[in-house]
Amino acid sequence: MKDHRTSISRRRLLQAAGGLGGLGLVGGLVPTAVWAADTLSIGFIYVGPKDDFGYNQAHAEGAAAIAAMDGTKIYEQEGVPETLEVQKVMESMINFDRTQMLFPTSFGYYDPHIKKIAPKYPDVKFLHAGGLYEEGDPENASSYFGYIDEAQYVAGTVAGHMTQTKKLGFVAAKPIPQVLRNINAYTLAARKVDPEITTQVIFTGDWAMPVKEAEATNSLVNQGVDVITCHVDSPKVVSQTAAERGAYVTGYHVDQSPLAPQQYLTGAEWNWGEIYPRFVKWQKAGKDWPHLYRGGLKDGFVKTSDYGPAVTDAARKAGDEAIAYFMSGEGVIYKGELKDNRGNVVIPAGQEREQTDIQLEKMDYLVEGVIGSTSA
Repeated sequence: MKDHRTSISRRRLLQAAGGLGGLGLVGGLVPTAVWAADTLSIGFIYVGPKDDFGYNQAHAEGAAAIAAMDGTKIYEQEGVPETLEVQKVMESMINFDRTQMLFPTSFGYYDPHIKKIAPKYPDVKFLHAGGLYEEGDPENASSYFGYIDEAQYVAGTVAGHMTQTKKLGFVAAKPIPQVLRNINAYTLAARKVDPEITTQVIFTGDWAMPVKEAEATNSLVNQGVDVITCHVDSPKVVSQTAAERGAYVTGYHVDQSPLAPQQYLTGAEWNWGEIYPRFVKWQKAGKDWPHLYRGGLKDGFVKTSDYGPAVTDAARKAGDEAIAYFMSGEGVIYKGELKDNRGNVVIPAGQEREQTDIQLEKMDYLVEGVIGSTSA
């Protein structure tokens, strides 16, 4: 199958579009290449480079899966900030490339940018990663996300079996609910293996801070941490630094085993290559889909990396059992009685928080066993 992808400088296209104003083109539409009537043109917008071994690469892998489908044409733009620039890129893709579907992939693209542009183009589908859609938002916008804390739970299980010091480390960008869910799931799984295990978290303050990420990783290793993971846009620095210092690594977003071949244990990965073609098939079939579309391991939204060479048989067995737990559809991470790391009961005894529980979207605490603070 052919790979129908085009990577074009949006700035160049915007300049070209502005230069065509004197040609009498109506409505700001700019001619583009002629494709077959049944070809679906789809735009992908990334906040960073699409080969970052992280968040953007995960979405680019989804774009590649669509590009391999018959009757599709993919346009991609990297390095688009969460500013008015993304509005210009979206409109350029619609008017110049005649895209019928847009995947603006960064969290900050949604509000206000998609919410402002989508009503102007009711025939274009806007699909945003982040689960932000609310009633009253544009009808042609949808939001999707995966329960990747399930995959982090699996990784935490493996980490719990592999640590010798009983000290895990987590380099994270910001203490927002999604990040806290990953930290907490990872820790709960590890402490199920051994209640004496702790996870030390260091927040860097933003999604792409490579210098601080390296400093945080080195600091964790210096304090005896021997398994490290992260939640930042690109785990490349964390993975390489940890491996160079002799610590084990569990990855995030995509498979980072090429960065740490001997030290990589497993990882929590997005599976957009499975999910994105579903949207295309629905679009071509004229099928409506929900404004909020979510799922976990069982639904194919997320997956785990293959086990690395260092992973013991016991750790593999425990990891496989954790995967089976979620694949059964019965898996629940957050069960009471659950305390935060300040001793407060956050889930009473006898209660559970399933993935669809809105309370998980408001998570503002670190569980018992995590060393760190949400105010950091």
